[in-house]
Amino acid sequence: MQKNTFHFNTNRLMVIINGALVGVLTGIVVSVFRMSIEHSLSWWRDMYTYIKNGHWSMLVLVVLINLVIGVIVALLVKKEPNIAGSGIPQVEGQLMDQLHLNCFSILWRKFVAGILAIGSGLMLGREGPSIQLGAAVGQGVAETIKVDHSQKKSLIAAGAASGLAAAFNAPLAGVMFVLEEIYHSFSPVIWLGALAGSVIADAISTIVFGQTPVLAVGQLPIIPVRLYGLLLILGLVLGLLGFLYQKTLLASQKIYQWTHLPKYLNGLIPLMLVIPLGLFWSDGLGGGNNLVLALGHHVPGIKILLAMVLVRFIFSMISYGSGLPGGIFLPILTLGALNGAIIGQIFVIFGWLSASYLIDFAVIGMAAYFAAIGKAPFTAIILIIEMVGSVTHVLPLAFVSLVAYLVVDLCNGAPIYESLLNRLLQNQEEDGDQQLITLEVPVLAGTVLEDREIRDIDWLSQSLITMVKRGNQSLLPAGDLILRPGDIIYVRTAQAESKKVRASLLLKM
Repeated sequence: MQKNTFHFNTNRLMVIINGALVGVLTGIVVSVFRMSIEHSLSWWRDMYTYIKNGHWSMLVLVVLINLVIGVIVALLVKKEPNIAGSGIPQVEGQLMDQLHLNCFSILWRKFVAGILAIGSGLMLGREGPSIQLGAAVGQGVAETIKVDHSQKKSLIAAGAASGLAAAFNAPLAGVMFVLEEIYHSFSPVIWLGALAGSVIADAISTIVFGQTPVLAVGQLPIIPVRLYGLLLILGLVLGLLGFLYQKTLLASQKIYQWTHLPKYLNGLIPLMLVIPLGLFWSDGLGGGNNLVLALGHHVPGIKILLAMVLVRFIFSMISYGSGLPGGIFLPILTLGALNGAIIGQIFVIFGWLSASYLIDFAVIGMAAYFAAIGKAPFTAIILIIEMVGSVTHVLPLAFVSLVAYLVVDLCNGAPIYESLLNRLLQNQEEDGDQQLITLEVPVLAGTVLEDREIRDIDWLSQSLITMVKRGNQSLLPAGDLILRPGDIIYVRTAQAESKKVRASLLLKM
């Protein structure tokens, strides 16, 4: 007589435990990072105000400090080029097996350089660096406890999600951003670890910074259905503006080539230009969350809003195009809020909209502008809900974000972080091209892999499928195995061919 045996399946439990560990460490690192930037920005604003009040001799000190900051950051970027920019394309490249980074080198250099660059008042965001810091923490934990390649990627993803959660107190957006924008697949192993890490990291950040949402603009009036025609126009305009932002940001990196400076020294230019800007408009320094919060109290007239958008758009391009460590996430949200307010003010002038709904247009503008530029509408909607602290505007957020997304898609605009990753990979020196790596590729509905037998798929040369994962099952890649949506296939290929292989397997039918 056969005896039934019972045993616990601890696989998912270990994913959650490891993800939570990454969340604890990331929450501490990013909270210190975030606090340091906030104190630094506050100091710089006070310094510029002090100079404007008649103490002009201090201007020499400010110039010297910024020069020192520029030199320090330049040396850090020269030693570790992968800390340049937001860090999100680098994390995406890691999870796609196209980049191999030194976690400790990234962690401490990005931490120091990010505080110096963002804290000096440049129009850069903390979220991208926070995501890369979290990914470095996740990679460090994976290498310490010696997990396999798949679990290592899971912990890197958990760290990335935890970084965004701690930066913005937005745990659900952290998970969704990793799934929608970075990992491009709804893998159970990935989302479990990411959710565990995000919740813990957010809890630590909440203890440090309090429970008030990051962009708590106050009570938002409910938008009546009769105004949805105006929301359609809002989405169309923000989609076009988002497409313009994409093209301008990519072009800004090329413009710096005209300076003929070594790439790592480009940061000296915005660090010098930020000084007159700080003297003229100290409240406009930084990522811009203070400006969004100010809109909750008073929405300025259209001329002031236009001037703010113009200055922030131009200087954001100057800041990010230089390659200084800093993100575009928060600057995008700020521009979205200002653009939404401008469009709302135009409707008010024509008598189509009550001024009481201007704050709604600013909030919806943040989501739609980010959805257009990042082509990540789900992340945009959830992020704004968590950052603003309102769940009563899900429908207008979703509607306008979808319209803005479709506009960029019709214009053939690519997700901005994907474009930045492609630019990064093109600039990488082609070392170790013959190294074999294992790609983890999801089987998505509507692609060439769906409902196909393995033998019928046109595999590229020097590529070999080693395993198929279906739920908790690991299947041998027999020729007659039919691939189903939700499966994950593991492909062994040369690193130089990895991008081409992945693109061919994700090709739409």
